[in-house]
Amino acid sequence: MDRPILSACLAIAVTFFAGSAAAQEVVRIGTTPESYPPFTWVDAQGKLNGFEIEIGEALCAQMQVKCEWVLQSWDGIIPALQEKKFDAIIASMSITDERKQVVDFSDKYYDSPAIFIGRKDEAIEISPAGLEGKTVGVQVSTIHANYVEAKYKGVVTIKTYDTQENANLDLIAGRVDLLLADSVALLDGFLKSPEGAEFEAKGQPIRDPLLGLGAGIAVRKGDPLAARFSAAIKAIRANGLYKTINDKYFGFDIYG
Repeated sequence: MDRPILSACLAIAVTFFAGSAAAQEVVRIGTTPESYPPFTWVDAQGKLNGFEIEIGEALCAQMQVKCEWVLQSWDGIIPALQEKKFDAIIASMSITDERKQVVDFSDKYYDSPAIFIGRKDEAIEISPAGLEGKTVGVQVSTIHANYVEAKYKGVVTIKTYDTQENANLDLIAGRVDLLLADSVALLDGFLKSPEGAEFEAKGQPIRDPLLGLGAGIAVRKGDPLAARFSAAIKAIRANGLYKTINDKYFGFDIYG
């Protein structure tokens, strides 16, 4: 092959592959910057870490798209999705009937119960009588806030927080008697930290329809991404990749 023809062929090939790379679909995923280990956290270098980040990347790879992560505060995350700041939410968002009125969900990608925690030196029974007059901290706009409101309104004082970390800090400071949150985030996260050494689980893990049907990936109503994410979840469960990521963070199957 002479040089002019070879050069032309190379130019066409470079253009083709560059165009293919540029055309790769990008899926923008909203998540929260608030620390929520072991699910999601941002390290000192500003890098996202955690189970949900690795699951999200695995799902994008399965779907042959590129993940682009977008940080958004929890209390504004659904409005930001609807305003098209991103295409999907992966942020431990439980699938509930209330949320399904405004977003569509993939199948669940994990499921863990809720639990109360409080000081080790204070005996508290988790019942209307046992909680009478107590102050319970919950993160705002969560299933846990809804649960306490539905089950113990008028029995306890409810304090809401913009982040779980701030709720934890108020428990440490004695400004609340109890927290209610995801059992894994509390038991495997906060209670295993030096700051959580004086606290323990109170009562049994709670499963209730008010707490939803597990965490799903939220997308705008009618977006086919929900079905694509569901198919990808099934695929990484089947090929073992989900288990590999699961076992890095948990000593049990978080899928539920």
